[in-house]
Amino acid sequence: MIDPLKIIDIFYKENDPAREILLLHSTQVRNKALSIAKRVKTADLEIISAGAMMHDIGIRFCNAPGLGCFGDDDYLLHGILGAEHIRFLGFEGCETFARICERHTGSGISADEIFERKMALPEKDYLPETTEEKIICLADKFFSKSGDMQEKTVEKIRKELEKFGKAPLDRFDALCREFL
Repeated sequence: MIDPLKIIDIFYKENDPAREILLLHSTQVRNKALSIAKRVKTADLEIISAGAMMHDIGIRFCNAPGLGCFGDDDYLLHGILGAEHIRFLGFEGCETFARICERHTGSGISADEIFERKMALPEKDYLPETTEEKIICLADKFFSKSGDMQEKTVEKIRKELEKFGKAPLDRFDALCREFL
């Protein structure tokens, strides 16, 4: 199995503030995802562990100064950019991890939502499909890369998602019913 730290090291230097935030957040997400996945007999724990560590690798390429990232692209693109860079590396199994990057944002994002909200994303579905994608997407909702970085409650996550409309909230609720 791939060592996610070796992949992260390609894009993030030691003592880089963005790397430190990425590693802290990704470790939180990985631990939550593994905790959820242990109750799911079909979940691949190795994919979940490595995928959770790499799910936000694309923040490096976005303009998110609060995270120590000074790229040119909108933060909303971080999943797609992470996926592109993972695919470029071309390691065995990279597509699995690229899909995790693309599909973890929000509770997934549909092509209709992208069109209706005029989002800065290519117009296609970025909805988690596999068990591993769904678990990482769900676990990611419990932690932010800014603020106190403490685990959020389901109620707080629901409140945050309400502003994006019924569909994202319904998807989150479905993930909770399936895995929590």
